[in-house]
Amino acid sequence: MTHSAIQNKTRTPDIEIEHVREELTLGDLQDLCDATDSAIENGGGFGWVDLPARDMLERYWQGVIVMPNRQLFVSRLDGVICGTCQLIRQPHNNEAQAHIMQLTTHFVSPWARGHGLARMLLQRAEKQAKNDGATVLNLDVRETQGAAIKLYESAQYDQYATHPAYAYVDGSFVQGRYYMKLLDEG
Repeated sequence: MTHSAIQNKTRTPDIEIEHVREELTLGDLQDLCDATDSAIENGGGFGWVDLPARDMLERYWQGVIVMPNRQLFVSRLDGVICGTCQLIRQPHNNEAQAHIMQLTTHFVSPWARGHGLARMLLQRAEKQAKNDGATVLNLDVRETQGAAIKLYESAQYDQYATHPAYAYVDGSFVQGRYYMKLLDEG
């Protein structure tokens, strides 16, 4: 089934948010890489500006799964992985900031947008962060990612800083925004 066929169905799509706790299947890894490619092509941030080689992207996602300080969450639309986010815990030697987790690689592939998946991923990550004892969640985003900024601000994330040279894209600096949320306040 093609992605456009999924979008054009009149029935309610099957939506899942999953906390990935073990190795990805080959099919899931391919879906995850496809979603990442489409997010990068669409200017979705993620850190890459140009598409990386597929084997590099596969190694990246396989590495995320085995890193003890990272947790991966994926969204599925009709069984196809179409978005992600990660929680990153502070290293054990950083006791003073053990209460803080970082949200990163939060995106939904363009073909799967409009179903609330980005918000669902964010809510699931927040819930997990709270369960893990975090009281603060930090994130950062490019100034050009208007939909993400709108989502974070509507979810009560407070912008606390900007960075004028946050990213370098197409020969120009792109400003970045830094946000935080106190998790015990909702």
